[in-house]
Amino acid sequence: MSFIQDLKCFFLHGALVFVHLFMVLAMSCQQADKWIRVADMPTPRAALSTCVIDGKIYVIGGYQRANAPGLQTVEVYDPSTNTWTTKAPMPTGRRALSVSVVDGRVYAIGGYINFGKPGLSIVEEYDPSTDTWARRADMPTARLGLATSVANGIIYAVGGASKVREPLSTMEAYDPATDTWTKKAEMPTARFLLSASAVNGKIYAIGGSFGGPDQRLSVVEEYDPATDTWKEKADMPSGIFSSATSVANGKIYRIGGAVGYDVISSVAEYDPASDTWTSKIDMSGPRAALSASTANGKIYAIGGFLTVTPPHPAVATVEVYTP
Repeated sequence: MSFIQDLKCFFLHGALVFVHLFMVLAMSCQQADKWIRVADMPTPRAALSTCVIDGKIYVIGGYQRANAPGLQTVEVYDPSTNTWTTKAPMPTGRRALSVSVVDGRVYAIGGYINFGKPGLSIVEEYDPSTDTWARRADMPTARLGLATSVANGIIYAVGGASKVREPLSTMEAYDPATDTWTKKAEMPTARFLLSASAVNGKIYAIGGSFGGPDQRLSVVEEYDPATDTWKEKADMPSGIFSSATSVANGKIYRIGGAVGYDVISSVAEYDPASDTWTSKIDMSGPRAALSASTANGKIYAIGGFLTVTPPHPAVATVEVYTP
């Protein structure tokens, strides 16, 4: 091959590499600039809860329409294959529960059976390695619409309601290693249908309601387990309940939710370091009573409903966002 031919091959190869890199960057920018629809859940549901183990998302409980009983359903999403599998059902079907993970096991906490029923104190542990459930020590305060977060191997259960429109400020801590609960300092603002996420060992309780749809909160309060104290932080731009939160890159993303009787698609990012909120790209459509989890650096917004007004049937929609 001549020198000229070698030179042509060199530049052609370089051009192809450049085009490939450009396409990869373009796709990355496109994914980072919007929400992408992926495989729907097999079971549409709202007021569900989700968590992540080994890069897979576990979707637990919820309900399919107003005045329908809570579900026992457990389904797992694998982002690497964009597929779903069904796992052993949770012993107690429930809605408006919260789940958290410690040492590779899932703890399903609280919730309620159906509208008008009281909150539950039930705690059930799921072991993915054996696909089995076991009953654990009840939560001292029965409640629905609570939020849970993990700090240093301890699960903190915050807020909720004894019954719908009966909000609580309760904070209780569960130690899976000893199967015991401990009462902690109460949250300053009683609320339910709130979200909570942990960043750098501190827990952030976000939004919620203190009554009906018009009684929504923009309040953000930070709990420090080391001192058992609460601190007020910057409010959200508006009051929102039944939203989802998830953490990526040390920041909390508030996703969807309801403003009064309006379900929204908006997304906002909270930076605990600067105590500031920033608007982000909306989901493709409005959803409330959804759940969100972060797997492999991407945020997955799962399920929910499209209207606060009954019968508000649940959806199976799953969308992914790359921060």
